[in-house]
Amino acid sequence: MFSHSNATVTLTDLGFSWPNGDIALAHISGTFGSGRTGLVGANGSGKSTLLRLVAGELTPTSGRIAVAGEVGYLPQNLTLRVDATLADLLGIRGKLAALRAIESGDVSAHHFDVLGDDWDIEARAHEALAEIGLAGAGLGRRVDRISGGEAMLVATTGLRLRRTAITLLDEPTNNLDRDARKRLAGLVASWPGALIVVSHDVSLLEGMDETAELYGGKLSVFGGPYSEWRAHREQEQSAAVQAVRSAGQAVKVEKKQRIEAETKLARRAQMGQKAFENKRMPKIVMHGLRSQAQVSAAKLRAGMDRDIRSAQSALDAAEARVREDEPILLDLPDPDVPAARKIAELRAANRTVIIQGPERIAITGPNGVGKTTLLDSLVFSSSAGADEREVTGAISARRLTDRVGYLPQRLDGLDENASMLDNVQAAAPTVAPGILRNRLARFLLRGDSVHREVRTLSGGERFRVSLARLMFADPPAQLLVLDEPTNNLDLQSIDQLVDALRSYRGAVLVVSHDEVFLDRLDLDATWELGADGSLTAGD
Repeated sequence: MFSHSNATVTLTDLGFSWPNGDIALAHISGTFGSGRTGLVGANGSGKSTLLRLVAGELTPTSGRIAVAGEVGYLPQNLTLRVDATLADLLGIRGKLAALRAIESGDVSAHHFDVLGDDWDIEARAHEALAEIGLAGAGLGRRVDRISGGEAMLVATTGLRLRRTAITLLDEPTNNLDRDARKRLAGLVASWPGALIVVSHDVSLLEGMDETAELYGGKLSVFGGPYSEWRAHREQEQSAAVQAVRSAGQAVKVEKKQRIEAETKLARRAQMGQKAFENKRMPKIVMHGLRSQAQVSAAKLRAGMDRDIRSAQSALDAAEARVREDEPILLDLPDPDVPAARKIAELRAANRTVIIQGPERIAITGPNGVGKTTLLDSLVFSSSAGADEREVTGAISARRLTDRVGYLPQRLDGLDENASMLDNVQAAAPTVAPGILRNRLARFLLRGDSVHREVRTLSGGERFRVSLARLMFADPPAQLLVLDEPTNNLDLQSIDQLVDALRSYRGAVLVVSHDEVFLDRLDLDATWELGADGSLTAGD
C-alpha cells in the first residue's frame, strides 16, 4: 500500500554535495503527503540533510524542491544553541520585540507588520510553557539553563503555535523523559498541517500516517505507520531472498546444460575428425558436413550463452533487491578494571552510591532534575577524588580515576571547524593517522569524508565521531559516562552499541530515557534522581 496523498513537498532529481565534493544526496525524487510522515533510514543516509534542504537552510546542487506553503523546522542539533532563549525556541523573539517597541511608544509600521494580530503572543507563550511543565519560566531564559529534553519540547511547541503549512521535526524525542514523550505524542496526534518527522523512536513513528525511507540513494513512501512498513519490508525481503535462491539455481542449471552441451559437441567433433581421417566419404562432402556442424555448434553456443546471461541478469536483479544494511562495528578496549576498584562516588541527600569495578549503573529521572549536571560535575571534578563537586544542595559527585570517557548529551565537545580525523587525532595524538583512518572506517566514516568539518555532520555522524574519540583513547577509559547515548542513532546502531557496552570490562554510568535500551544493558543498578537531590532505587 503506497501513498496517494496530496503532495505538500515534491522532490525532482534532487542532488546535494558538500563543499569538499562529497555527495550527500543524488537524483532523489518523490513526494510527501499532507498528513504525518515518519522519515527513516540508516545514519548517514541523508535524512537530516534532506530536511535542511526542504527547510531552505541548504541549497540543492541539482534538481528542484517544491513546497506548498511556509515551512517550519526543528533541527537535530537544537541543543547546541546554548545562547538561544525560550523566546527563540518558540520562534517569537521578533514579535515580542515588536510588542515591546509599540508599548514603549514606537508607532513604526514595521512593528505592526511584524506583530500582526498576535497582541496576546506573550500570554499565549506563557500558557504554552505551562502546558509542558515550564510554568513561570521567563521567555528570556537561555537554553543552557534548561535540560535538552525541555529545549526540544519548547521548540516543538513553538512550531505548533506557528501553524506553518509544513513542519519538519528532526529527532524531536531526543532527551525527552516518559511524560514529555507522551506530551509530544499528543501534540503530533493533532498537528495542524503537514508533518515530516525524522526519528528512531518506534512509538512516535507508529503514530504516523505514512512512512518514508531513504535507502540506497532512493526515497520510497509507504502508506502506513512504522509497524506496517516494517512488515511490508520484511515480506519484500523474504521474497527477494527466495528470488535469489531460485535465480541462482537457474544460473547453475544453465551452466550445467552448457557444460553437457559442450561435452556432446566435443564428442561429435571427435567422431567427425576420425571419419575425415578414415576418408569414409568424399572430401567435399566431409568438408560440407564439418562446416554445417561448426555452424550448428556456434548457434547452440550462442543460444546457451544468451540463456546464461539472461539467468545471470535475473540473479543480479534479485540480489539488488536484497538489503545489505552495514552496521557500525564497535569494539571497546579492555581497561582492566579490578572488581574491587572504586571508580566514583555519588553522594545524595539520602545515600552514597559507589561505582565499583566493571559495574553498569543507570541514572534516570524526569527532565530538569539535574541528571546532566550531575554527570558534568562528576566528569569535570579533579582527579583521584581530590575535588567533590556539589550538584544541588543535596547531591555531590567525585571520580576516583583519571581515566574517564565522556559522551555528552549535546555532543558539543567537538571542534566544529576541524575535520572528523583531526577531532579524533586530538584524543589519540600518539596514534598514526593511517591507523585512525582504518579505525574510523569501522564507524562507516571512510575515504575523504574524514576530512569533512564537524559543523557539516548529521547527528548520527557527530555521534560516531564522539564515540570514536571515546574508544580510541590510550590508555582506555576505566569509566564511561554516557548521557542519552541513543540520541540520533538508527535502530541497528543501537543494537551494536548495546552489544559493545555489554561486553565492556570497565565501569559504565549512563543517563537515558530510552527504557528499552536500558533494559538490554544488563544493568547492575538503576537509580532515580529526584528534584530534591535524592537517589531512589529503580526497578
